Amino acid sequence: MIEYRIDRRSGVATYVQIVQQTKQALRMGLLEPGDKLPAAREVVEATAVNPNTVLKAYRELEREGLVEARRGLGTFVRRSLGAAPADSPLRGELAEWARRAQAAGLERDDVAALFAAVLDEHFDSTAKEQENR
Repeated sequence: MIEYRIDRRSGVATYVQIVQQTKQALRMGLLEPGDKLPAAREVVEATAVNPNTVLKAYRELEREGLVEARRGLGTFVRRSLGAAPADSPLRGELAEWARRAQAAGLERDDVAALFAAVLDEHFDSTAKEQENR
């Protein structure tokens, strides 16, 4: 079961954080089709957010076709995203890299910025290479 963590200092709307964390769990294989999302009441109790915020996030996920609400039963995953299982060897390599970055004195935001820059460079150049073929 997914546990949402809300960062009130991030500047990202709370419902967007719930949507993003759900999508990440879908990409990592932590949530699979048929799995039930926590009841809105449970999310409210765990995160101290407004119930309407949770419902807005769940509606957004439903609008995107990722989940479906079943009256009286809850909200269930309809489909997964990506193919990066939580037990992927790449995850271990990335975790080791993150440990080295932390040991080198980099802060979380520094690591995020560095990783985002590398992703942008790699995926932008890969997309351009594919366009030129």
